Amino acid sequence: MKSLVLRYLSLVKFAHTIFAMPFALIGYFLAVRWQHYPFSWALLGKVVLCMVFARSAAMAFNRILDLEYDRLNPRTARRELPTGQITYRQAVLFTAVNVLLFVLTTYFINPICFYLSPVALAVVLGYSYTKRFTPFSHLVLGLGLSLAPIGAYLAVTGHFHWLPLIYSGVVICWVAGFDIIYALQDVAFDASLHLYSIPVWLGKARALQVSAFLHVLSAMGVIAAGWLAGFSWLYWVGTAWFIFMLWYQHRLVRPDDLSRVNLAFMTTNGIASCVFALFVILDLFMISS
Repeated sequence: MKSLVLRYLSLVKFAHTIFAMPFALIGYFLAVRWQHYPFSWALLGKVVLCMVFARSAAMAFNRILDLEYDRLNPRTARRELPTGQITYRQAVLFTAVNVLLFVLTTYFINPICFYLSPVALAVVLGYSYTKRFTPFSHLVLGLGLSLAPIGAYLAVTGHFHWLPLIYSGVVICWVAGFDIIYALQDVAFDASLHLYSIPVWLGKARALQVSAFLHVLSAMGVIAAGWLAGFSWLYWVGTAWFIFMLWYQHRLVRPDDLSRVNLAFMTTNGIASCVFALFVILDLFMISS
């Protein structure tokens, strides 16, 4: 049997941190290199910890709320909570600890991050309820992950700025788009239990069209950010790659063929965010040299 640590990492799908973490790093380095704030390893570490704590709390909370659904769904019945690899009490304690650690870490960053920490928690924890009453839960998930670039920028500067807000819009549309693709796997199950999603509401074919539209908006966002901020060629290489990966994931999935959903969901989006962030940060170091 897996160790308890590995079970907790699996519970919260720790590997999926790869989606939002690169955008948190973009937010951090926008402040440090573009706005010329001092670099601090300690502060960067606190930003990363906030990301980990908030996301771990949100995922564990989602598993707790969805426990009965996960037991009934063949796709999720082997997860840690339904099988008892992690007990309900352990999951609740894990969630509470991560919430407290998140708030405590923001306290040691700056006052605005601390004061806004309950708002961030309300968004990332509140997402877990949305599939019960709205098909737009995908956008709420995107909103939760979109706090990454804003939060990281606030951690350094203590104030808002239009550029990380654009990247937050990019994340909302990007995440909502690929979450719609992921939700295609559970259309019949969700419909049988009166759970809401774009695929349940519109059907698989139209849901894929909505996903593609959201990804077009996301692509327009990264183009707008690059043009308005005056980035150089490295940024545009990263942008071209990001847009290509958005296009490619839609080549992998068809309404009547969901065999490559996990490839479209995890692999392409993980690569897209990491490579894009790498080129953005390289560009920031080059233009700020």
